[in-house]
Amino acid sequence: MLAAIIKIFGKEYKVHIAILTLTFSLPGCGSLKEKRHRMGGLHARFGNTPSVAVCESGERDRHDASEWTFVIVGLSKREVESQCSQIEEKLERTVDARVMNIEKEFV
Repeated sequence: MLAAIIKIFGKEYKVHIAILTLTFSLPGCGSLKEKRHRMGGLHARFGNTPSVAVCESGERDRHDASEWTFVIVGLSKREVESQCSQIEEKLERTVDARVMNIEKEFV
């Protein structure tokens, strides 16, 4: 994992960045409205964390699939890896969909 250097108010910080992409299958989902309900609140649940950015990154027009990408930033590799694991575990427990694929890239 590489680290990026950012400068805030003249002070430099070394940060680690991970991109976590999850693809979901929504069996039996009949509409985009139902999809929003079943995937409900991912942006609100994870986007409020200062070190995480989240968006629906693919399969937006399909009602039976969804893809979400999370960008996680932290001051240590361990912190970023831990946050990735927490996100994966929470999604597998709380989302009414099957996780079909998980991709993790460290930048």
